[in-house]
Amino acid sequence: MPKLILIYFDFDGGRGEAARLTMHIAGIPFEDKRIPGKEWPAQRDKTPFQAMPVLEVDGKVITQSNTINRYLGKLAGLYPKDDWQAALADELMDAVEDISTKIGNTMALEDEPKKKAREALAAGPIPRFLKQIEARLKAGGGEWFVEKRLTVADIKCFLWVRWLKSGALDHIPADIVDKQAPLLAKHLERVKNHPKIAAYYAARGK
Repeated sequence: MPKLILIYFDFDGGRGEAARLTMHIAGIPFEDKRIPGKEWPAQRDKTPFQAMPVLEVDGKVITQSNTINRYLGKLAGLYPKDDWQAALADELMDAVEDISTKIGNTMALEDEPKKKAREALAAGPIPRFLKQIEARLKAGGGEWFVEKRLTVADIKCFLWVRWLKSGALDHIPADIVDKQAPLLAKHLERVKNHPKIAAYYAARGK
């Protein structure tokens, strides 16, 4: 097993969390290097694309969250071997990344522009993505997205849905998932109750 160091912000969530969970589920040893937000400006130019997460693999570096998810998913046995199933997992992770980016782009807005932007997202793009992602879940059998088992695609979606339901996003109703895609709300509970994931967050007091 290679020596792995994951570099990401010092909070439980965001683009680096799927990698943390994937390694934890599989029992893969790694250094969880967490960067406080206040230190990020000084660290930014040290990363290849001025962004995190960054994964060091035996001293070599790769970036981009879904690339990292695929690599670690293969190490952990949580990524499909079948090419079509792998493509479906990739599609789901990329879709979640797209809508997460749309939401993330509102973070730095002032109060009124943020309110308008998030209300617009809640009225259109978020429900559309929720329904389309739920349709992919149904196509996979209703419990997991691919291969009828937990994969990195499920972990990525779980973290996005958890974010939506957390109430942390002003002007985006916390019940939007329950109303628009109830099957995804059930999927969140299924992933959250996975023994390794439940133990991970219990150990962190979450």
